[in-house]
Amino acid sequence: MTPSAATPAYRRLSVEERRSQLLDAALGLFAHRAPEDVSLDDVAEAAGVSRPLVYRYFPGGKQQLYEAALRSAAEELQQCFDEPREGPLLDRLSRALDRYLAFVDQHDAGFSALLQGGSVVETSRTTAIVDGVRRAAAQHILSHLGVTEPSARLRMTVRMWITAVEAASLIWLDDDKEPPVDELRDWLVEQFVAVLSVTARRDPQTAALVQALAADG
Repeated sequence: MTPSAATPAYRRLSVEERRSQLLDAALGLFAHRAPEDVSLDDVAEAAGVSRPLVYRYFPGGKQQLYEAALRSAAEELQQCFDEPREGPLLDRLSRALDRYLAFVDQHDAGFSALLQGGSVVETSRTTAIVDGVRRAAAQHILSHLGVTEPSARLRMTVRMWITAVEAASLIWLDDDKEPPVDELRDWLVEQFVAVLSVTARRDPQTAALVQALAADG
């Protein structure tokens, strides 16, 4: 008999490895399709496993799987703003936006479903996860500004700008990713400076920050 070609040994995945595999498969599907358009059969097929196995790890069904995927995406987005406190502030903000927009580009059509809600599986828990991303991003920005106790107007300004970044990202996707991403990034940085300048007229704390930014640049 001719010896058959050696086959790779099967390795049983740990609970965490299997869960991560299923989550990666779900994220890949949610990246390009709305959650309501993705079934557990789709996830099982993408992961190369059976539907019962998906249920074993996510007994709550698609809702539980969606929330887990959303948390994973949220953690990745939060890390986008985790920039070393080195160099001019606006350069740091540009690098953070590069990572953020790369995430938007990668997730493409699923960005709205993953980060903006509007899905039939949206709940108070998913809304809280998304809002946590916004709050974390605001905290990172305030930290880069060197502010530990922001005024109400400064805190509101930063949160408003983050909302504007989300809206611009969605419109950018709808407009076939025009303008080019580097132009979008630069424009968003300019928007940040602009809204700070407006707030500075009414808030001494923000006025001092705008002066510092001018000196920093």
